[in-house]
This record gives sequence, C-alpha cells and structure tokens, in this order.
Amino acid sequence: MDQQMTSQATQLVDRRREFHRYPEPSWCEYWTTARIVDHLEHIGVDEIHVGAEGMDPAARMHLPPASEREQWRERARERGADPATLDRMDDATGCVAVLDRGDGPHVGLRVDIDALPITEAADDEHAPAANGFRSDNEGYMHACGHDGHAAIGLGVLEAIAASDFAGRLTVFFQPAEEVLGGGKPMAQSPHVEGIDALFAVHLGLGHGTGDVVAGVEKPLSVKELSATVTGDSAHAGRAPNEGANAIQGMAAAVQSLYAIPRHEEGLTRVNVGTIDAGDAINVVAADAQMDVEVRAETDALAEYMYDEVDRRLRASAEMHDCRGEVELLSEAPRADSDPALREHVAGIAADVAGVDTTIPVADFGASEDATYLMDAVSEGGGESSYLIVGTDHPSGHHTAGFDIDEASLSIAVDVLTRAIEDY
Repeated sequence: MDQQMTSQATQLVDRRREFHRYPEPSWCEYWTTARIVDHLEHIGVDEIHVGAEGMDPAARMHLPPASEREQWRERARERGADPATLDRMDDATGCVAVLDRGDGPHVGLRVDIDALPITEAADDEHAPAANGFRSDNEGYMHACGHDGHAAIGLGVLEAIAASDFAGRLTVFFQPAEEVLGGGKPMAQSPHVEGIDALFAVHLGLGHGTGDVVAGVEKPLSVKELSATVTGDSAHAGRAPNEGANAIQGMAAAVQSLYAIPRHEEGLTRVNVGTIDAGDAINVVAADAQMDVEVRAETDALAEYMYDEVDRRLRASAEMHDCRGEVELLSEAPRADSDPALREHVAGIAADVAGVDTTIPVADFGASEDATYLMDAVSEGGGESSYLIVGTDHPSGHHTAGFDIDEASLSIAVDVLTRAIEDY
C-alpha cells in the first residue's frame, strides 16, 4: 500500500513538472489540452469532450488574436501533440472528462490549466531551474499553480476510476482562467446540467502545506476593461496646438480613476495595469490605450465601478479634445461556497494524512471565474465549494520565483477523492 501511494505521488509530480515545462497562455493551451487528453485516454474515462465540445464557444471572453492562437497551435504540433486532438480544438482549448459509474450523485470538479506571461526565474535557488523543469517557453510560466491543478484533476479521475464510486463525475479542465475567459463558456455547456455538488480547487493563496480551507467566501466580483483615448497627431515643436493629445487625456483619466470614491455598501478596487501610448518623442500622441480592472464585494458594486471608469475616461478625454471609449474584455461574478458542502469537505480533510489544520471557511479576497460554474450549479439546485489546499511557496503568486511544495499535490487528490466518494 505504501509503495502504491509512493507511486501515485511520483506520478503526480511527474505530470505537474511536464505541464510546468510547457506553459501556454490563456486560450492557447493546445499542447496542454492534448497531453491531458493523452492521460485521460490512458486512465480510461467514459467521455472526453475537447474544445468546443466542452463549452459554448460563443461565450468566450478576452480572446487573443486568431493569428496568435494559431501560432501556439503550430508550436504544439511541433512539440508532438496528437494532430487529431489539435483538430478538435478549432474553436476552443480545454476539455471535459466524464466518468459514468451508474446510479448515484453527479459530482463536478473544476481545475484550470493556463499559464501567465511572466519570465521564469533561472537561478539555482528556483527549484524548477535547479531540477531541469523550468519553462521551455521563454516569457511564459506557471506562476499560479495551474500546472499542479491539471495534475490534481487527472489524479482525482484516476483514483475515482479505481474506486467503487457510484454516480457520475465530470471534471472541467478549464482554459483561460487568468483572463477570466473560460469559466462562463464552460458554465453554459450541457455538462453542468444536473450536477449535485461541484468542487473547485486552488493551491496556496497564502496557506502553507498542511492547511486546507474547506470553502471560501467573498470572492470579489471583477471586470477587466480596455480603455482607449483617441486624439489628433501634430508636430510637437512646430504646431502642438493643432493636435489633440491622447496622452494628456489618458493621464487625466488615470488620476481620475484612482479617485473614484469608495462605496458605503462594500469594498471596491481599481487598478490600471498597462498603458501604451504615442509614436515618437516629437509627435503629439493621437492614440493611447490602457488595461484596467475593477473589483468589488458585490456584482452591483462592480457595475458601479465600471460605470465610473466609463464616465471618467470619457470626461477626461473630452477635456483634452479627445474621444474616450471603454470595452469590457471579461468579467466574473461573486459566488460563495455553500455551507453544507464546506462542512462536508472540512470533515473529510481532518482525517487526510498530511493535513495539519482544517479551516472551515476563509475570505478569498481575489477573483475567479469558477464562480460562473458555481452559479450554474446553484441555479440547477446543486451546491458548490471552492477549496484551498495549502502549499509552501517561496514567493507570491504571479511572480517569477513562484513554485509549489509538490507534497501538496497528493494532499489535494486525497481530500478531493474522499470528498467525492463520500458525498
């Protein structure tokens, strides 16, 4: 038995490292999806729905250009991804796997699979670099643990397939979480229908190895926006008065956005993440663009923040004889874990080897598009819980030195497997 457990732990680590070495950005997870499908076929699941088969592609958000997606698809093909699986990803990446084990509850599990546009640390103190599984895709890395999440999803499927579980297990290997783009289309697929209990999982998030948070509450509602200011170019020395300076309009907007009043009904956040403006040092800038996100404690407050960004961007642009426009790129609602399912997870986790502390509920404080699936399950009469499995990580999420304690992979699989079996 101990030898079997050691073998399972080694397999989890090997899969996680395989995914870590080849990170792909949101909506470009072609090789990652194809490798997941390879593993699913080896496990012997009953159904595999690839790409658009597992979602409503019309509901996708924050898509990169088609040319960029095609480049990543060809890179996956060159790396040896199964051509037949790649061909099934014309409209989307990701997949849905189903184990059908007869009469019983329908349980869902959601894991995310995309990476971030961050250059990974290369020093010997960074374990992936020191141990030979640092990112092969320079400029991209798994800096949030989604490589571990993909391995966990496969591990749970394998464990349930070998158990005497009765019922239906649907696992969503969701693309594009980092841009809040993949949760909604998967939530609008028929695969969500009839789910009695949905689990979503994340590693770390400030909790160390041995901690398990049975469910989170207060995930922030979020909207990601692209804001543009359009003016008129002119010679900056000879005739600046003939121009309408988009940079001036954008600069005024940035200051105004950070001055949006906090709201009496709850927490709100705003952040300008990127700005791109101008063409040359001696030209009055005709165009400026920035990426903005707003978050809030409720969906209504997120809408308030969006309206304020739109109003202030347009007013700031007009003040400098420019035109302003705001485009919604993606969004995700707030959805709290259900108390009964949280209690179920807490009771299970307390008896799992490696779990030192079980936390019944914790504030999330961030945002997630798994909330779309949680809402869809709730609307169908089911319940859901978003749990956190702690992992020691040497630096924060979304940093070049992020890594996980691989011992947490087995803990996550054990907690989720038992929670599903005993539901």
